[in-house]
Order: sequence, then structure tokens, then C-alpha cells
Amino acid sequence: MSGDPYGMQNHSYPMPPMPAAPPPAPPSPPDGARAVAVAVLNLSGLGLGYALLRRWVLMLLCWTATAVLLLVALPAEPDGVPVAALLLYAVFLAGAAAHGASVGLRSRTAVLQRAPLALLLGLVLLAVPAGGVVLYDDARDEATEQMLLDRLDEADELVTASGKKDFSGGKAGYREALKAYEALRSDHPDSRAAERVPTRMKTFYTTVAAPYEDADYCTAVAPLTYLRTVPEEMPSTDLGTLEKWPDDRLATSLYECASRGLASDQSTWAAQFGELLTTFPDSDQAAKVQPAVAAAVTREVKGLSGAEPCTAVQRLSDLGSRIADLPGDEAGIEAALTADAGRATSSADTGAYTCGVDQYRDGDFEAAQTTMNEYVSAHGTAKNAARAKKIAIGAEIAQTLPAAGKTLPTTRSGGSISVTVKNDSPDEVTVLYTGPVTGSLTLKGCGSCKAYSVSSTLNPSFEPCSGSKNYPQRTISLPPGTTYFVHKSTSDSISTPATDTAKLEPGYIYTECAYTTGTLGSGI
Repeated sequence: MSGDPYGMQNHSYPMPPMPAAPPPAPPSPPDGARAVAVAVLNLSGLGLGYALLRRWVLMLLCWTATAVLLLVALPAEPDGVPVAALLLYAVFLAGAAAHGASVGLRSRTAVLQRAPLALLLGLVLLAVPAGGVVLYDDARDEATEQMLLDRLDEADELVTASGKKDFSGGKAGYREALKAYEALRSDHPDSRAAERVPTRMKTFYTTVAAPYEDADYCTAVAPLTYLRTVPEEMPSTDLGTLEKWPDDRLATSLYECASRGLASDQSTWAAQFGELLTTFPDSDQAAKVQPAVAAAVTREVKGLSGAEPCTAVQRLSDLGSRIADLPGDEAGIEAALTADAGRATSSADTGAYTCGVDQYRDGDFEAAQTTMNEYVSAHGTAKNAARAKKIAIGAEIAQTLPAAGKTLPTTRSGGSISVTVKNDSPDEVTVLYTGPVTGSLTLKGCGSCKAYSVSSTLNPSFEPCSGSKNYPQRTISLPPGTTYFVHKSTSDSISTPATDTAKLEPGYIYTECAYTTGTLGSGI
């Protein structure tokens, strides 16, 4: 044997040939219906077209896009979904539909063998996003309603808070609430909130007018006046009976407040009566104005004989001027008011005499002098004019010699004692005297007289009016008793009056002498 020592032999065999790879499947013929079905299924936003093609990643991408949109859109807000988000989502759906159509055109799958059925399913599923839009719109409408109701509640809270303040402090809140009510009625007339505005307006009116319900009429005037302007601020709201609701209440408040002011002598009553007569001239309240002022005049006339006649005079004078200014023509009471004004003014004029007497007795001599001089000037022919003139003289004397004011001057004249009054002064002198008899006289200046030195008047033998000069003089007759004299210069050269108190007794002849030492002097 030859070859392998172990007796083994090598044999070579050829390798069998590898089987040939199967040829690739021919592409599916294009199917337009299938492409449309995939596109329509993708338009549902759930990627169902990709699911039928078993493109799971693309399907998940569609789910993600839809989930993001839902996160942005929910919960529904009155403003809806941001436009940018809607545009991006629409572009994405259009892209998914287009891509799905392209892929599904030649994709072969058993699920899509019946493309018309798939297309019908896709069309049915389009109702899902369409229904979602409807539901979302409903949710958005409800969100809008809730937002408007919240605005209504906020306006109501403003009214409540403002009602706890005085009107001036709450007026800004009332105005803000009105703006909110008006916006609801004009911008959202069909909303539930707008339907509730008329009811809220009733609460608004009663809240603003709360002082009236409390009979705080003076405080109620301002808010009720404001309420009459509300229709101008609420053109979109049918206020109905509320539009005239404040009128009678305001008329009542004006009358009641003015009546109280008239009784307590507050100056505001005239303006309030004036507003009542011009704003509501035909009202029952306007008809009460003239009787009210007539009663006030009568009351103050009675006060002339009371403890404070000067106060009554002042009030009557004020009443006369204010009543005369009241606009009574529209209410048909102009003539009656004019008569009341005249009665008040004339009563004040005649009451001035009583006032002057009261001032004199109270020791207010300066006021008594002024009052009586004014009375004499205005009523020179009145029966009390003569005594008023005497009282004015006595009041002037009493300002320098208070003791002279202890007795009220009378119209008595003359007496049994002769008193010659001489002027030993170069200045014209007026001599006032009061006591049992009151009067005055004026003596011209002595042309040949000069002022005495002060030292000469200190000499015990000093006797003015004792020379042979032709002194200006006048003799008067006075009763026995104490008479008070005041000499005053009629020029500005000597402003300080001289005084003299003389106790006159029967059986004597007296001389009252006025002289000058730089200031007036006098003696008897």
C-alpha cells in the first residue's frame, strides 16, 4: 500500500451550489383610494392611517401632537386656543395626511385591501375632531359665561363696599360698578350676567339712596341727585321705573332738609328750596315752600318781642333777601314769595328800634348808637324815630361816661333850671347831654379864643368863659338831677371828647363851658 501510513485516503468532493435568493416582491400597484383612506384617517389627529400601515412611531408622533394641543386648549378659556397653536396643529395634520397618502399609495397591507371601507371609516372618524370642536366651543361659551358672572359679582361687591362709606367716599366705587353693568349689557347682551343686570340695578339704587330710607334727608340729597344721572351712564340698560325712581325722593329730601335749615337758621335752605322749585316746580313738595317761608317770617316777627330781638331782626333781614331770590315763577308762587320777602324786610326795619333798646339795656352802647342812627335814617317819620334819636345820643355819651347809660333816655324835654352852654374854644363843638332830659346842640368856634396852657388850667382861679369875649353860647332848660355832658369837636383837630357830670339843683343858674388845652375840656 502506498500513501497514508495509516491506511487513510483523501477524497475531494465539490460544494453544492447555494440556492438563489428569491426575487424581490414587485411593488404594489398604486392605489389612489388607499392613499386617500390613509390621509383621511390621519386627519383624525390620532394617526390611524399610520396604524393601518404599521408605522407605529409616526402614529405615536400624531398622538403626541394631539396631546400637546389638548394640554394647551384645556380647560377651555373664554379667549379660546392661541391662534399660533391652532395653525401649527393644522399644518401638522396636513403634513401627516399628505405623508400618509404618499406612503399608503403603494403600501400593500391586508388591512387596507378594502380601501373604500377604510376611507369610509376615516370619514366617520373625522366626526371625532369635529365633535371635539363643538364640545370645546360649548365649554368655551360656558367659560365666557362664568367670566361674565364673575365680573357681575365684582361689580356687586363694589356696590356693597361703597354702601358702607359716605357718598363722597363711595362714589368712585359706584361709578366703577356702573361701568361694569353697562359693559355687560352692551358688549354681552345675551349673556346670563347681562340678564341679571336689571335686578342688580334695583339693589344699586336702594344702596345709593340708603340715607333717604333712614330719613337723613340732607345727606340723601347728593346721592339722589347722582341717581338721576345714572340713565345717562346706562344707555344700554332698560331701567324702567328706576329712571324716575329718585325724583319724588329727591324732592322730599330737598324740602325736608331746607325746612330744617330754615328752622335752625342755616344758610343752605335757600339753595335747596331754589333747586326744588326749578327741578320739580309742579311737585307737591314745591307747593309747600311758600307756606314754609311765610311761617318762618311770622315766627321771627314774634321774636322781636322776645328776649333776643336783635337776633330776630338779623334773621328777618336775611329771610327777606333770601326769599326775594327764590325762583318761584315756574311754580306759580312768585307773587306770594315777593310779599313774604317784603314783610320780612319791613319787619326787620321796624324791629331795629326794639333791637337798639335791647342793646342799650345790655350795655352795648356802641351797637345801640349804630342801630338807632340807622333806624332814624331809614324811618325818620316813624313814631319811635324821636326817641330813637335820643337813645342814640345817650348811647354815645355812655360810651365815655358809662354811668350815663343806667337809664334809658326818654322824649322828655325842658325843665326849670337854666344852663347856658358857652364855647371858649376856637373849634366848633357839639355838646351832648343826657339825664332827666337828653339832647344835643352845636356851637360855632370862638374866633377870638385860643387854647389855654395846661399850667393855667391848674391854677385854682382858672375860670374859662369868664371874660368879656363874645362867646358862642346857648341856653337850655333842664330838670333837677344829674346831667352828663360830652363835648366833642366837629373837626379832626381834637379827637378826644371832654366830659362833665353836673348835679343840678333848683335856685341856681349854671354855665357849662367848653375850652381847649390841646384837648377839649369842660366845666360848669
